[in-house]
Amino acid sequence: MSSVAEHDGLFGFGLKEGYKALGGVTDEMVDTNGEIRQHWRSFLATLSALGPQEVETRFEQLERRLRATGASYRVYDAPGGGERPWPISRLPLLMPAAEWREITEGVVQRAELQEALLADVYGDQKLVKEGALPASLIAGSPEFLRPLVGAKPRGGKFLRLYAADLGRGPDGRWWVMADRTQAPSGAGYALENRLAMSAAFGEAFGGLEVERLAGFFQHFRESLVSLGQPGGLGVCVLTPGPMNETYFEHAYLARYLGFLLVEGEDLTVRDEGVFVRTVAGLRRADTFLRRLDADFADPLELNAQSRIGTPGLTRAVRAGSVALANALGAGLVESRALLGFLPALARRVLGEDLKLPNVATWWCGQPAERDEVIDRLDRLAISPAFSPASSSYARVRLGADLTTAERERLIGALHRRGMDFVGQEVVSLSTMPVWSEGRLSPRPFQIRVFAAATENGWVVMPGGFCRVSTAPDARAISMQLGGMSADVWVLGDAPVEQTSLLPSATNVEVKRHVGALTARSADNLFWFGRYVERAEATIRLVRAGHIRAALRDRGERVATQTILALLIEWGALTETPALTRRAALSALTDSRMVGSAVGAARAARRAASAIRERFSTDVMSAVEELADTLAGGRSRADPMDRADRGLRLLAALAGFTQENMAQLTGWRFLEIGRRIERALNTADFVERMGLNPSSQASLEALLEVGDSSITYAQRYFVPAAQRPILDLLLLDDNNPRSCAFQIRKLCELVAALPGELAHEEMSPARRIAEKLHAETVAADPGEVTLEFVARMRRGLMELSDAISDRYLANRDRIAFSFRIDE
Repeated sequence: MSSVAEHDGLFGFGLKEGYKALGGVTDEMVDTNGEIRQHWRSFLATLSALGPQEVETRFEQLERRLRATGASYRVYDAPGGGERPWPISRLPLLMPAAEWREITEGVVQRAELQEALLADVYGDQKLVKEGALPASLIAGSPEFLRPLVGAKPRGGKFLRLYAADLGRGPDGRWWVMADRTQAPSGAGYALENRLAMSAAFGEAFGGLEVERLAGFFQHFRESLVSLGQPGGLGVCVLTPGPMNETYFEHAYLARYLGFLLVEGEDLTVRDEGVFVRTVAGLRRADTFLRRLDADFADPLELNAQSRIGTPGLTRAVRAGSVALANALGAGLVESRALLGFLPALARRVLGEDLKLPNVATWWCGQPAERDEVIDRLDRLAISPAFSPASSSYARVRLGADLTTAERERLIGALHRRGMDFVGQEVVSLSTMPVWSEGRLSPRPFQIRVFAAATENGWVVMPGGFCRVSTAPDARAISMQLGGMSADVWVLGDAPVEQTSLLPSATNVEVKRHVGALTARSADNLFWFGRYVERAEATIRLVRAGHIRAALRDRGERVATQTILALLIEWGALTETPALTRRAALSALTDSRMVGSAVGAARAARRAASAIRERFSTDVMSAVEELADTLAGGRSRADPMDRADRGLRLLAALAGFTQENMAQLTGWRFLEIGRRIERALNTADFVERMGLNPSSQASLEALLEVGDSSITYAQRYFVPAAQRPILDLLLLDDNNPRSCAFQIRKLCELVAALPGELAHEEMSPARRIAEKLHAETVAADPGEVTLEFVARMRRGLMELSDAISDRYLANRDRIAFSFRIDE
């Protein structure tokens, strides 16, 4: 076996400067002599055979795939709490099969122990009664949920998904840094990492017989599905919503596993049962993959300040009508305070020593342990006792780094209320290679290993979620603080079975629906359509007014004043005497004005973000770019340029939603919102500029804001005239910008909504739409009056209210007895 430096010819292009393990820690790729470990040689040889240019191409392919899927992570402390592209290390972590078997045994043992502890704490509480656990350690934890004491989880298990964060210490042993039992995250990111990495480096992946992840997810899915009852919606993924740091993963897992993604506001509890508010009425749901922290799940019995939970959910859990994975209260065993007791508890509960030891931990709620922590303060890390051990980046202080004053304050706090603190050994993590500046460099890492409870015992994912530090000396790693992720390749010692939950080209089940549509999703789609159309109308008004503002013709000035009055009425501008360049820019870019173009664009972005799993990356990118374009600085900017760029983005967005979205129920709600808003805006334009035109210039401006100038010019070889313009913008159902066209489309869209085809009697919404259509078809352009336009506007607003009442706002109605396509 040879060192990396000696193989500069074989592996040279990535290792020109040599690869050296950091002093005092284990490295995954090279041993203490600097020699390449056997299980890394084949992978490195594959990289070398590809050559530097091809390797860079593969790296770009890897990152391009992640961007295309929209993989992201929300960094809370970033400006605006913004999302970041998913950071992936370009190299996987390689694990030999024999070593992984040892990890698997230790993780399964630990999962069994934590399950037993939860069953005892929320059951007979023998461990506390017999003195094996201090009562204050349990009662003092905010994750101990008293309303759940005595409540046996449906299906019999508190934990359906367990995860352990592992780090390899300087002695080469794997240590458990943290237990994850609340709502373990990372499995979806591990899957996305795998799909991207195996596609980019297929030769190496296949040649190394890497264990597949699909079997794990299949077992996990089957275990959750088995908890459900016939006639329900199936398993739902309960998410805190799009502002959560790992929302992408929630949506990704829901799609991959075939589950419905719901938020707390989508649910309601009736007669101790849980129902999902869908556009087709209330649908029973009895199994949830919970990604919402337990404390926020129920504002009635848990955290009264929660705005993302479901009132009554705890009552439903106690009644046994709903199964949660993981159970409410499972986060109790994540606390750092418990780590110091686990070695003894393993011997007491399981009759065996821990196969994967903890980081040594002393809970300072006990006098002897507190005094030992104070004596060894310079060699320990001090952390909150009852925060999850996984949150190692928050409020952790190294005793050696404390100033004299900080040390004295901490010792005083330990004496006053030691139960709030733990002392832990400081562990230096092992390193793995990452690609940095054209070569390999060692970086510290941790692995999160997942285990799923099944009828036949625990199944461990043959791989995991690896977090890699960007700094060479990190002791704790967090994605919030700039860490990377890496795929974990467990190298099989025999041919690996080719399994996948993704259908192959020959076994794809044909389907033309995507499951239930929640009322919340429909509401956001409806308003997304309205806000996008509102942004376009404002931009067209600003552009038409700004063109005419500098003209000396009296008619043009009057037309401009009419446009200015309408912008003020819409809330795009405050009172101002003229549509100056500054005012035009303000109507486009002033986010303080709710009626401004940027105000509407940002509202559309908020609506889209709430349901981003329903939109392609192209749609989300166009929405972001539209908001950013309109929000740009107002100084020395050309309103016309800003308006033109905004309209081009809106045209692209319309194309994406019209041509790329499946035209099912969700798309119909988006279209209904868009058609209602366009018809209302056009009616406003006609009322202000068409019915009592002050000049021909007003009629020309009306054609422009109605985007019908070319159509008019092709039909009429005369200057702008009132009668043909009224017909074109109000009554011509062949003109895609006219009110009549929108109303005809609305009739078609409303007729296809859930429930309409199943009942002979028209719903109020459909009746309003059909009445509007009949009046529009029968109207004569010469008889159009202010009263006619006002009646049309009232009808459109009544239609909007009727749709909201039936499908969006009044969400607790009895479920209809029909099947929907989405």
